[in-house]
Amino acid sequence: MFFFDSTIIILIPAIVLTLYAQYKVKTVYVKYSKILSKSGLIGKEIAQELLLQNNLGNIEIELIEGNLSDHYDPRKKRLGLSQGVYYGKSLAAQGIVAHEIGHALQDAEKYFPLALRSNLVPVTNIGSRMAVPLFLIGFIFSLPGLMEIGIIAFSLAVLFQVVTLPVEFDASKRAVGLLIRANIISNAEINSVKKVLNAAAFTYVAAVAVAVLHLLRLIVLRNRRG
Repeated sequence: MFFFDSTIIILIPAIVLTLYAQYKVKTVYVKYSKILSKSGLIGKEIAQELLLQNNLGNIEIELIEGNLSDHYDPRKKRLGLSQGVYYGKSLAAQGIVAHEIGHALQDAEKYFPLALRSNLVPVTNIGSRMAVPLFLIGFIFSLPGLMEIGIIAFSLAVLFQVVTLPVEFDASKRAVGLLIRANIISNAEINSVKKVLNAAAFTYVAAVAVAVLHLLRLIVLRNRRG
């Protein structure tokens, strides 16, 4: 990513994993977005029901642009659902809605990994922007101090990705339980919903792999320069 030299080999496994994860989530989503759920509820209705049953009436549901752009914003207490999920009646839509409600529950319960991730956002944003320029300047002009600062800044981005894993896995676990307890999905539909959630979770695993291997590459380059 940063230099055209032999260390690029370090990134190849992460690149392959990322491409596979993107392919997996798209194919699984397309497959299960075509399978209508037995409940017949659209995503918005499922969100309303789950929020009501879990005493989360303060959460606002919002229709947003994009595809697979669904998210929960803990700062604004807002659930953003893309059009395909907001109006969708598919198993894929149900899984995605429940996953985001899982994040809302984490927020309400002050789930530590979610709170930690939220607190890391501003620091990570600054670190991500500074890391590469600082490292490059240090590498080009043989300034070990700047390279070290760049590595530390990039490490914050890696930490953010690592902390994201338990947050996403826990939200997916909660999602299945939410749908079952609300009698929204049948026993026959559970495995299908899990496949959608697992495919999405795999993208976060790939993101961690990319971040860790990028960090490893920076360390290798620093050691060579030193």
